[in-house]
Amino acid sequence: MSHQEKISGSRLKAIIGGTIGNLVEWYDWYAYSAFALYFSSSFFPTGNATAQLLNTAGVFALGFLMRPIGGWLFGMLADKKGRKVSMTWSVLLMSFGSLLITFTPTYAQIGIMAPVILLLARLLQGLSVGGEYGVSATYLSEMASRNRRGFYSSFQYVTLIGGQLIALGIQIILQKFLLTDKQLHEWGWRIPFAIGAVLSVVALYLRSNLHETPSFESQKQTSTAKKGSIRELLRHPRAVLTVVGLTLGGTLAFYTYTTYMQKFLVNTVQLSKEQSTNISFITLLLFALLQPVLGGLSDRIGRKPLLIGFGVLGVLFTVPLLEALSRTDSSVVAFLLIMVALVIVSGYTSINAIVKAELFPAEVRALGVGLPYGLTVAIFGGSAEYIALWLKKAGHENYFYWYITGCIAISLTVYLWMKDTKKTSRINEE
Repeated sequence: MSHQEKISGSRLKAIIGGTIGNLVEWYDWYAYSAFALYFSSSFFPTGNATAQLLNTAGVFALGFLMRPIGGWLFGMLADKKGRKVSMTWSVLLMSFGSLLITFTPTYAQIGIMAPVILLLARLLQGLSVGGEYGVSATYLSEMASRNRRGFYSSFQYVTLIGGQLIALGIQIILQKFLLTDKQLHEWGWRIPFAIGAVLSVVALYLRSNLHETPSFESQKQTSTAKKGSIRELLRHPRAVLTVVGLTLGGTLAFYTYTTYMQKFLVNTVQLSKEQSTNISFITLLLFALLQPVLGGLSDRIGRKPLLIGFGVLGVLFTVPLLEALSRTDSSVVAFLLIMVALVIVSGYTSINAIVKAELFPAEVRALGVGLPYGLTVAIFGGSAEYIALWLKKAGHENYFYWYITGCIAISLTVYLWMKDTKKTSRINEE
């Protein structure tokens, strides 16, 4: 075997190991959203269904508030001690959060302590997944070859979406073949969290056998005080603001058409839970397959054209797509509309990780990707379904469509202003 073949084999092993761990982390995170329709009544007083979903979405949003803290904590750890160490600890924390949800008693059994424990578990998961994004984005971008970074880094969102697909797949199996609707509401919703805890052990093993990235190894001589510090990060203000701006519209659109869409189809479109789950599963599967296609395209034409494409199409079509979706009574039409939206969003999702990683030097890369991204997602991504449900309850659901459009418009100005990171990548300097 030639030296080049050994390098390619080692790189592929690292990419697979990193993405499988990412898959498990995001499965654990999304299992909460996928099964919220079933467990919301177990943790909150009975009554209005939208109010129960609102409470559950509130806990979902609070979990997001931990993501910038996770981005800071695990980003700092990755820049100081290594990407591998940080990725291993993040998956361990996610496993503990899933176990906690699995065994938490209901509101009827222990009263107010039930939602309190649920919140604690969700905060731990938020801390974990907040660290996961920045560190895994850094790891994948640093392990990829120079002319294939867009392609390989796109697998972060393949596995991110894959985590949601597994959660929905388990939901479909439970709904159709194993449990009744009553059983799912009473205790069946605990099954996916137990599965997540077990899968996390597998991911922990895989990550413990990963190699460290060349970029981290090459900057070992850098002062420890300099690596992963907020002070050092603030020396790159333009890069930090660029991460915030390019994430703003993309994360809101992504969480609207993926995480929130299942509830939107049930609560607004009036489809059944089963129809909603089936549509979500198929659209997300196709969405995942799109990521490496567009990631590979960015290696040829650059990152900027894809971002601008998302920005322009998002501004023009978000309101018409969601208005049409809210009025349809056809599951086929709903599928087609969501698919169009996800094709548009792919211009952002397929390359956002590599764009952020290319903005920073190795000594603050994980922190630079994770912290500003985590802050933006906490404010805009995590609150997406809560704001949508609140506006629906207030009788102004269409205001949410314009809110998304406005955020994408802000991001579009950033895409137009920023340089194409394929040409100016800081990773090339290493």
